[in-house]
Amino acid sequence: MLSTSTLTQIFKPSATVSLPTQTAFAMLRVVVGFMMIHNGLDKLSNIESFAQAYVEVIGLPFPIFFSYLAALTELIGAPMVAIGFLTRPAALGLFGTMCVAIYHHILVAGFNLFLLELSAIYAACFLFFLVNGGGLFSVDALIANWLDTNALSAQAKRIMRLEQAYQASGAEPQKVDSAN
Repeated sequence: MLSTSTLTQIFKPSATVSLPTQTAFAMLRVVVGFMMIHNGLDKLSNIESFAQAYVEVIGLPFPIFFSYLAALTELIGAPMVAIGFLTRPAALGLFGTMCVAIYHHILVAGFNLFLLELSAIYAACFLFFLVNGGGLFSVDALIANWLDTNALSAQAKRIMRLEQAYQASGAEPQKVDSAN
């Protein structure tokens, strides 16, 4: 069984603590996560065709197995990234899948930006979440805080609660006493 400190490190987000940054971070995570789901559904709709056209072409053994692995990684990992649950492990799987897709496109068509573009953007996004975690507005942050109440700074906790993040004008953060 993993220790609490190890689990805390897995779930603890590493990001700038500001409301606009964390909101944009969460929006990117949700959009990229949910957009990736359709790729897994497309693979499953005709797994044999995908295995032949993509997996066999790059020379991987057991093309049906790896096709199912890619589809399930996208169908399970993408929603996990979207809600911010086990974000780093899910992002690792999705980043790997996108690296294989990039390799396939380069092998088949060279450095054709039209074919590489979407896979490269997805890969970069998943690498970002692999490195940074799910952010403060994620299930991971809630779990990290539950495992260790000191895992997140007092400032991050104030932002997560959104109680005193901004004054009524929305322009300036409110001063909060250090006891919170």
